[in-house]
Amino acid sequence: MVVNLNDVLVKVVIIRNNNKNIYFRFDDNLNLIVSANKRIKEKEILKLIKKNELSLGRLLNKAQKRVEKQGEFWYLGNKYTIQYENITEVQFRENIVYAKDEKMLNSFLKQKMGEIFLEEVNNLRKVIATPDFTLKIRKMKTRWGVCNYKNMTITLNSELIKYSISAIRYVIIHEMCHFEEHNHGANFWKKVSRYEPNYKEIRKELRG
Repeated sequence: MVVNLNDVLVKVVIIRNNNKNIYFRFDDNLNLIVSANKRIKEKEILKLIKKNELSLGRLLNKAQKRVEKQGEFWYLGNKYTIQYENITEVQFRENIVYAKDEKMLNSFLKQKMGEIFLEEVNNLRKVIATPDFTLKIRKMKTRWGVCNYKNMTITLNSELIKYSISAIRYVIIHEMCHFEEHNHGANFWKKVSRYEPNYKEIRKELRG
């Protein structure tokens, strides 16, 4: 079964289950995966797809961008094309990053995020008064950073290594300021702007 979304012919794959609701998603081949109850007929699914054509079109657009980025490598705000070769360490030449395999690239990013994030934290500790806290790094879906002022920890999203140094620094400043200001009130943003006057522009970068 094929449908037209955004002037793109999309294959529909129906997965039958016992769920009460119908769920839509696009896989890496840009197939529309429909999870639906065994009792729901195909014509009902087609009607629902037609009814939600605009929202599914937006979902398709996001999926297309996601697939395009899979062949890209972002590091400190710059985009590189990945080239796999039989080498012993990651190398950058112009707009191409060379590595043996994906495992080598991931190891490189993990090493660099530890080094760069800690260096930025140590530099900012010299100008921002904070209690002695522990830095943690992990992948997060919805937040760039978290300050737990009760446990004295700051957690940074590992995905930040793909963004510019100024973006990394801003997120650290943001979380460090939360030790004194626990909400996002006027005093908090006044404190943030003292250390990063261009924080509004950087926030736009992180949303992009």
